[in-house]
Amino acid sequence: MSSFRPMRRERQALSEEEIREVLRTAKRGVLAMTGDGGRPYCVYVNPFYDEESGRLYFHGGKAGHKVESLRRDPRACFTAIDEGTHDATRPPAWALTFRSVVVHGHVEFVDDHEAALEFCRKLCRRFPMDEAAIEEEIRKAGAAVLVFALVPEHVTGKRVHEA
Repeated sequence: MSSFRPMRRERQALSEEEIREVLRTAKRGVLAMTGDGGRPYCVYVNPFYDEESGRLYFHGGKAGHKVESLRRDPRACFTAIDEGTHDATRPPAWALTFRSVVVHGHVEFVDDHEAALEFCRKLCRRFPMDEAAIEEEIRKAGAAVLVFALVPEHVTGKRVHEA
């Protein structure tokens, strides 16, 4: 039996392809984990979704609250939303209709430094950077970077209208 709740509003559920699309295109999201003293701790991160493995990759410094928390308890949750759209047929006019995806799983650190740098390159390519700028960033910050993957255990997605 799964320890994850089923979605309450199943008719709003996204298809597997829609979930992959949101994860593939999301440039930002929130990673939640268990922080100091068992308190929730969330950080804003840039993901790279590897469709082949289904894993989400993130980067950051080699030390700090996030890394210490994930080493202590590798369970984590990532949430991303797409940019959303305004639907003139659904009032109020300010409200967005968007797709959100929640990924529950556990973190594994990428110990192979060259593999970690390659994931950093893949992440950078999602932003408006040319290859020379990417390599310069890797040259400047690559030695200090830590890459980790969120290995999915339960993934849900749904369509939401804000109002």
